[in-house]
Amino acid sequence: MYANGEGVPHDHAEAAKWYRLAAEQGDAGAQHQLGLMYYRGEGVPQDHAEAAKWFRLAAEQGLARGQVRLGLMYAIGESVTQDHAEAGNWFRLAAEQGDADAQYNLGVIYGNGEGVPQDHAEAGKWHRLAAEQGYARAQHSLGVLYHDGVGVTQDHAEAGNWFRLAAEQGLADAQYNLGLMYANGVGVTQDHAEAGKWFRLAAGQGDADAQYNLGLMHFNGEGVTQDYVMAHMWLNLAAARLNGDLRERATAHRDSAASKMTAEAISEAQRLAREWRPLAASADASAEQRQ
Repeated sequence: MYANGEGVPHDHAEAAKWYRLAAEQGDAGAQHQLGLMYYRGEGVPQDHAEAAKWFRLAAEQGLARGQVRLGLMYAIGESVTQDHAEAGNWFRLAAEQGDADAQYNLGVIYGNGEGVPQDHAEAGKWHRLAAEQGYARAQHSLGVLYHDGVGVTQDHAEAGNWFRLAAEQGLADAQYNLGLMYANGVGVTQDHAEAGKWFRLAAGQGDADAQYNLGLMHFNGEGVTQDYVMAHMWLNLAAARLNGDLRERATAHRDSAASKMTAEAISEAQRLAREWRPLAASADASAEQRQ
């Protein structure tokens, strides 16, 4: 109640005090919550080693959320020695309890061959379990497996279905990939307007590839209104974020748009680019997930 400000003033320090009293008596939920407070520095000084201590106590009692947290710390070597095999052990324990975060992360480990033999079919199994619970990143990962035919039979329509579920939750990667499918007519009927819709949503979150494609669509008037100001803005943003050949292409297209614009229009496009800010991501935003 103190942590959420329910019925009492919001007070992290007071919440930590009561969590500690319960945690020291062995309550796994309180141990996990106290670990989170140390991890985030809420009500107590930030201390990841202390967080790991409490997560471990909760995990050893079988609390799935504690197991996920401890697994994440082993996966990235945060206040513990990095150990992908140990991370996988903790993810598996939580995944077998049905925890979607753990299922997704276990799928990542199998897909990358980190701490376990690489096994795309096994990765697909765990991603599917998380995806069926509505976990957006797992839905996207499963879509990629179907798109590429890795670990599952290649099926572009099925890939599109999973990309759509993740895209509708706001995941930029999925929005971009769904946009590509509509742009190219792969797994769906080609529809440039629909492609533009999904590119715009991903571009708004800062996805540079989507910004590049949306800029080209405005330049060519393909699926969206031809608008050199908007083309210049999106291509300018993309050029600042991309690398190598794609950056050169974005810059060249931006300059091509500029050659068709007045000085006032270029100034307006530059102002829009300076003032642009990404929208907050909305899918799987909790710190539980592995990026």
